[in-house]
Amino acid sequence: MAFSIYDMTIGIFLTKETTLVSMQIFQIRKWILESPPIEWAILQIRELLIGALRQGPIPQHVAFVMDGNRRFAKSHRMETVEGHNLGFEALAKVLEVCYKSGVKVVTVYAFSIENFKRSKYEVDGLMDMAKVKLAQLLQHGDLLDRYGVRIRVLGQRELIKPDLLADIDRAAKLTRRNGDAILNVCFPYTSHEEITTAVRNTVVDYSKPLPVYQRPFSESHIKHTIRSRNLSVAASRIRNRSKSPSSRGESDMEDSSSSSTTLHPDSPPPDPNVLEKQHEDPEEECQSKYADPESITSEILNDHMYTAGLPPLELLVRTSGVERLSDFMLWQCHEATDIVFLKCLWPEFDLWQFLPVLLEWQWRRKKDAESERGAISKAKKTVKAKAG
Repeated sequence: MAFSIYDMTIGIFLTKETTLVSMQIFQIRKWILESPPIEWAILQIRELLIGALRQGPIPQHVAFVMDGNRRFAKSHRMETVEGHNLGFEALAKVLEVCYKSGVKVVTVYAFSIENFKRSKYEVDGLMDMAKVKLAQLLQHGDLLDRYGVRIRVLGQRELIKPDLLADIDRAAKLTRRNGDAILNVCFPYTSHEEITTAVRNTVVDYSKPLPVYQRPFSESHIKHTIRSRNLSVAASRIRNRSKSPSSRGESDMEDSSSSSTTLHPDSPPPDPNVLEKQHEDPEEECQSKYADPESITSEILNDHMYTAGLPPLELLVRTSGVERLSDFMLWQCHEATDIVFLKCLWPEFDLWQFLPVLLEWQWRRKKDAESERGAISKAKKTVKAKAG
């Protein structure tokens, strides 16, 4: 028993020592990297690397699952808030790399609807932290203005506290004139909710009657015009006949050859609108005034998603070593989306972790382009051989 307590004490001591050493290494590394000469050299190298990246294809839409802030803070014996602050600094650096490289849309997973299942104390803390992060993001106005970034918050607005919602609307208003790049902040968000909302809105649109537009040369319009003229002529002849009784016999013979309608001599002249309604085509009357549900396609659903009108998602990156999407961008991920899981925690994520991901993405795209060109060339040779 004493031996096991001794082992436990040694284990706790070694764990604390390891954590302390890790924290010291982190502080030393941070101090070295922030020294003016090293910072200047790293900046020059970073500019060269980003310039090299721009020579190849660049993903137009990149998404990030910013995971690992709390674990980073715990492993470095920091407050959780400090871990989230370091995570925000990492986001600001990554955004600059993305926009400087030529990425047009960046989507980040900031808050899941599932987080509302946590305790009220934790949810309130996360909301307050979101308010602080949004304020910090607006403080980086030079970054947003330099690259023309417009902020969009995607998710269920009705779940957001009113004071935070006012700050979100203010951020969107301040950047609404920017249009060169977009930052989508998913808050609060899940893909299931997004897809459900898109289907619901599609059903609402298809439940509305379609506007009727009369084409001047359509078959129904021509038939309607001819019928109206014939009925007007018939009604005019009947009125003339009722005024001159002597010519009633003649007009009866003429009307019998031109019209199949039988009228009582003492009856009043018919209303052309009533006659027109009696002669309406029942097929036209029963014609559907609503859009055909069979015409609903994936493109129509895509137009009702939060990301409607944006480039397709080409690259999704998640940090912290967790290999799942956690109900994020499930609709947007398709066969051409590269999904990358990295073991580093989000506060550690920077250009040096992101650069290999972008280089691999470029290599795959070049390989796919070469394969496509080879297939086209092979097909042309086959056609020439058959023609010869």
